[in-house]
Amino acid sequence: MKQRVVIVTTGGTIAMITDPATGASVPAQGLNKHVADVDGLKDVACTEHYEFSNIPSPYINPETMWALSKVVQKLLDREEVCGVVITHGTDTLEETAYFLDLTVRSEKPIICTAAMRNIDEMGTDGPRNVLSSVRVAVSPLAIGMGTMVCLNDEIHAAREVTKTYTSNVATFDSPGHGPLGIVDEDTVIFFRKPLLRAVFNVEKIESRIALVKTFTGDDGSILRILPDLGFKGVVLETFGRGNVPVEVYHVVKYLIEEKGVPVIITSRCFKGRVLGVYGYVGGGKSLADIGAIFAQELSPIKARIKLIVLMGITKEISEIERLFKLPLKGA
Repeated sequence: MKQRVVIVTTGGTIAMITDPATGASVPAQGLNKHVADVDGLKDVACTEHYEFSNIPSPYINPETMWALSKVVQKLLDREEVCGVVITHGTDTLEETAYFLDLTVRSEKPIICTAAMRNIDEMGTDGPRNVLSSVRVAVSPLAIGMGTMVCLNDEIHAAREVTKTYTSNVATFDSPGHGPLGIVDEDTVIFFRKPLLRAVFNVEKIESRIALVKTFTGDDGSILRILPDLGFKGVVLETFGRGNVPVEVYHVVKYLIEEKGVPVIITSRCFKGRVLGVYGYVGGGKSLADIGAIFAQELSPIKARIKLIVLMGITKEISEIERLFKLPLKGA
């Protein structure tokens, strides 16, 4: 008997067609069902379709991710389901995937996939990506690997993957890490296992988390007004190892010490870790000394997702810092 995989559709380019009047890509009514029933699926697994939404991925927000997480948890709790494949728009897929990786408590695989071309375009990549993702979902090697992203026959860890190209079908990559494995025709091959995963028991989230990029000449005025706008936490994209202009340092100090707002330090570099190395005012060490939290090698958008989850657990800056450093699953 073939294993059962649930295909959860959320929308995105994979469920879009070209509007003949405007030439623009638009969501197609009822196309999600077609996406979940591509040629060859019946030879790989027993599949069922769950339509979660049919929206472009820029419409996805933390509340949507949280609702999706709860749906996926219920599906994986079913004994007969061996895994879940989620179709999603590419623009925010990496954020949804990481949110699921942090919040769904199951050893069963979750595979997020997508398409860069409409279903009615020449050379559409959606059907092949769905088929390959279902192959991963039924592979015994995928158990315990967390949430993964599978496109273009490459398998990536949710924590590491990012969209690198605006239009190319080979857009998803894991800079500094590489893929976890590949799908080669009907064979799933894993090269490595992600070791830096953390899964949290979450009952709520805090979506009011800002992401701000510092820049040369930044005086920190954007950062300073964030609490007045209702933001409860800040992810700051800094230079290099975690360094900022001196004026920004003073605003970070104000946010932490006077407003009690956690500030997470990330880098605009897409490889390497942030670390308190430089001791000048505004250097990484000076930020660490005033209580800024370093996100290790997490990208700014992934650090924001993690803070959204962690601030649903605690508002204490010291506890948020401890949870940010957890290298293994099982908080």
